[in-house]
Amino acid sequence: MSDDRLIVALDVPNAVAGLEVAARLGDAVSFYKIGLGMLTGGGLALANELKQEHGKRIFLDMKFFDIPATVENAVRGIAAYDLDFLTVHGDPSVVAAARAGAAGTDLKILAVTVLTSSDRSDLDAAQIRPGAVPEIVLARASAAFDAGAHGVIASPQEAAAIRALPNAAGRLIVTPGVRPAGSASDDQKRIATPAQALADGADHIVVGRPIWRADDPRAAAQAVLAELPKR
Repeated sequence: MSDDRLIVALDVPNAVAGLEVAARLGDAVSFYKIGLGMLTGGGLALANELKQEHGKRIFLDMKFFDIPATVENAVRGIAAYDLDFLTVHGDPSVVAAARAGAAGTDLKILAVTVLTSSDRSDLDAAQIRPGAVPEIVLARASAAFDAGAHGVIASPQEAAAIRALPNAAGRLIVTPGVRPAGSASDDQKRIATPAQALADGADHIVVGRPIWRADDPRAAAQAVLAELPKR
């Protein structure tokens, strides 16, 4: 079994393309993220096939955000697929509703703090209260933990501070915005290398384009795994 600290984001157009990437990666990767961009391209079917037929772990990145009753019902439906991680926005009422929907299952609810593609100017445009991005991330992470989140999604630059929160013990930190040494940052603004993210307290790193866009995705994944510190 490969190291499940690496989650490969299958940010490709549809399930067929996702299966092709997974086939090329083979046993080098055991954990995949399937996001909103593939929802209309067979994303749930792909998640189910990779989980049930290939034994992979699945992180469904839907970032649910709605009234509590709707979130609870949506999560209850997702939980029936026996997947591993699901994202919701980190507002406490949303997190609590998601936990209720996942009750009695092994589905882990991960709260989004601040998107890794956002910086202070983006938060200003969205009318988010003043303050440095790390300060807002910490406040949202702490509130999400208090509301019952199993973990949070945060940039690797905030991982150490989140890990130091008193209510972070036993909680997961999953970090997108991870780029192997020498990779392009693409649209991510708060990034770090795989080794740095884990050293700072992340449990899992998410890497997408640097792997699936590579001429040899398996070799690219193995190169990322080689950067990870030994367990």
